Amino acid sequence: MKARTLKKDKVNIITMGCSKNLVDSEVLLTQLRGNGINASHESNSDDNNIIIINTCGFIDNAKQESIDTILQYVDAKEQGLVDKVYVTGCLSQRYKDDLEKEIPQVDAFFGTRDLPAILKKFKADYKHELVGERLLTHSAHYAYMKISEGCDRPCSFCAIPLMRGGHISRPIEELVKEAKHKAANGTKELILIAQDSTYYGLDIYKKRNLAELLRNLSDVEGIDWIRLHYAYPTGFPMDVIEVMKERPNICKYLDIPLQHGSTDVLKAMRRGTTREKQEELIHSIREMIPEIAIRTTMIAGHPGEGEKEFQEMVDFVERMKFERLGVFTYSHEENTHAFGMEDLLSQEEKQDRANHLMEVQEQISYDLNQDKIGKTFKVLIDKKEGGHFVGRTEFDSVEVDNEVLIDASKFYCRVGDFVQAKVFEATEFDLYATVEE
Repeated sequence: MKARTLKKDKVNIITMGCSKNLVDSEVLLTQLRGNGINASHESNSDDNNIIIINTCGFIDNAKQESIDTILQYVDAKEQGLVDKVYVTGCLSQRYKDDLEKEIPQVDAFFGTRDLPAILKKFKADYKHELVGERLLTHSAHYAYMKISEGCDRPCSFCAIPLMRGGHISRPIEELVKEAKHKAANGTKELILIAQDSTYYGLDIYKKRNLAELLRNLSDVEGIDWIRLHYAYPTGFPMDVIEVMKERPNICKYLDIPLQHGSTDVLKAMRRGTTREKQEELIHSIREMIPEIAIRTTMIAGHPGEGEKEFQEMVDFVERMKFERLGVFTYSHEENTHAFGMEDLLSQEEKQDRANHLMEVQEQISYDLNQDKIGKTFKVLIDKKEGGHFVGRTEFDSVEVDNEVLIDASKFYCRVGDFVQAKVFEATEFDLYATVEE
């Protein structure tokens, strides 16, 4: 009689949502492989028998996408195509009890801080020696670095503290160790992310310590660019701008989510600031670094936003002329402070406002980009797509900002390398450039 051979488990991790989730998936992937488990990220192979879905629970669309993905793999399990489906991440943290009732075919649900519990399912241990090391799921020349977890802010619209818990900073030594490991493996750009990066250090150093972290990371050999995301504006530590000004490898770039331009709506949002204070902050930052690119986000349709308040936000955007802007429509999230406020606008009305705001921004972006024609920039090449090499200047973050397009039939660039590129044409969100020898 022929002996039955046991098929070895192959794990596929699927990531939904933001770059913070991607970092969590990369840490999980590193730990699984460090324990000798055959694991991959978003593999197209059809022989993965265990699926881990890292979900997003941020807004309605993201929640629906996460649920659809869970159902897709539960269906595959029922057809015998996979053996186990595990669910982790923000949606699972927030709605675990409901999900267990609604989708009992899932083998286990985990929260956002349950990594050891996931590893236990694989009879694997959390390996502390792998802290600071992380397998990247994309090109190695850039890497997201999560400097803290969770958030202590009381913003009315935001469910992140419900899913991610309170703010916890990672020690500077641990982050420097991670940066050195990344640099040794070919990373040239670190993209610093957190729920609230300007709060960094308050819990472990008893002071805002982002500037000190930036100095230490800036000293790591091999890191050419350090980019700062998600800097909360209230109580913004201006010493961060001083470090940015003095250190050439810290990008003259700041992602600072302001969320609105009306003082009344900012109050309803519990943001702890006013339109005037936000304007003052932006002016101060630009005074110190005139060439800085400021990225921000706005929310259209928050409860309390009438026509007057919306127009105040439009005027604010027109006056501030942000180099980069993203717009979300307000999502009415249960258990948040704003859930108790009446949500008077339809989704269509919110979308119309968001579209109008983006039209205003398109013109601003077009005008700013026209000024770049004839200028030469240091550009990091991210990929080759169609007939172009696609890169970014220090004023642009990956996937969300402007791109520099270089004709691949005329110039050869290596992905992950820097080139000097001269802009000869510009649209609202793209720069066309030639490579300078």
